[in-house]
Amino acid sequence: MIQGKGFTTQTLADEDVRNLLEAACNDLALDGKRVLVIIPDGTRTAPIPLMFRLLYEQLGGRVAHLDYLIALGTHQPMSEEAISKLVGASSEERAQNYPNVQVFNHRWADPGTLKTIGVISRQEAVDLTNGTLEQEVLVTLNGMIFEYDFLMICGPVFPHEVVGFSGGAKYLFPGIAGPDIINFTHWLGARLTSMHTIGVKDTLVRRVIHRAAEFVPLPILCLAMVMQGQGLHGLYIGSYRDAFEQAADLSAQLNLITVQRPFRRVLSAPSTMYDDLWTAAKAMYKTEPAIEDGGEVIIYAPHISEISYTHGRLIDEVGYHVQEYFLKQWERFKDVPGTILAHSTHVKGAGTYDPATSIETPRIQVTLATSIPEERCRLVNLGYLDYRTINPEEWQNREAEGILYVPHAGEMLYRSPEVVSR
Repeated sequence: MIQGKGFTTQTLADEDVRNLLEAACNDLALDGKRVLVIIPDGTRTAPIPLMFRLLYEQLGGRVAHLDYLIALGTHQPMSEEAISKLVGASSEERAQNYPNVQVFNHRWADPGTLKTIGVISRQEAVDLTNGTLEQEVLVTLNGMIFEYDFLMICGPVFPHEVVGFSGGAKYLFPGIAGPDIINFTHWLGARLTSMHTIGVKDTLVRRVIHRAAEFVPLPILCLAMVMQGQGLHGLYIGSYRDAFEQAADLSAQLNLITVQRPFRRVLSAPSTMYDDLWTAAKAMYKTEPAIEDGGEVIIYAPHISEISYTHGRLIDEVGYHVQEYFLKQWERFKDVPGTILAHSTHVKGAGTYDPATSIETPRIQVTLATSIPEERCRLVNLGYLDYRTINPEEWQNREAEGILYVPHAGEMLYRSPEVVSR
């Protein structure tokens, strides 16, 4: 049974959210129980402070614990200052007003925090991926979940380069998962390509994630939100499958812009909530399907000075390349984590590689106009442009010339049927 409400032309009032949460929580036998709420980090737009406050209003006096685990995936742990901003309450305020609440970072790379909950066999992997990948996958999650009686997933649903749409059980895998399932799902998404995955509700990666979620031995309630900009347009509460599907349908209406003619050049300016290229590359993913062959996307982000705070060393070694570059030299790259290969091909985009000539031909040019030095941009096989030479105002209102400017890039998907159908 879904408790939900969503609109394309208006946002939800706080009272709408309160009423939906009340209706959903009243039916839950949670008195004296320990509840863990899984939430996104600061790289997703969502009214987490509102949800934090209203969930406590509904459950704080009933449950023994109402704790939060930040679904970082492989992102950097959040500082106390960042956590305070995320949930809308400082550590002192939480101690005083939310006495049975704690907030934790997920730590994907610490084996001591992980627990294996199941195994996807080699044959099942073949079946789930239509033969794309053939390997056994350990399904590992943050072992903290076993200290609780009930799980809630609370986060937004947007078009996503790896899985089609974010949200739902994706907050488990990769949100609070270990490296095996993270690498598997990301490389699978890359094999299928971002351009043909993003904005699609039913993907092979989503099927793998739903299979992995079946191993979770705890009841799960999903609170799937749909945003447009800063506005909350929808909230669907139910199973992680049903709530996700309804939210994805609304997100497709709100977060996807179909353009009839692809653009020649795009200046894509990612939001300042992304603090490295690893996260800000959504400015590429969300515009690639709207760029003509031979075109260019410029990621304009003067505030970014690092490729990845978590994975920078490996990316420096591997660089950014089209998928064929890796597949046609597989012996050379087979031991590189799938997450790294996936990020590399997602950023570089579609293209070809000829091993006989060592010539790599990307479909479009990806250029960085950031505070990352030119030498490093060239090292990782991306273009460079001095951001100080760019005036974003000069890029505005030039769609008729085949030029697009995207401010606050990263959550709205631009897509041309002409490009995606190839």
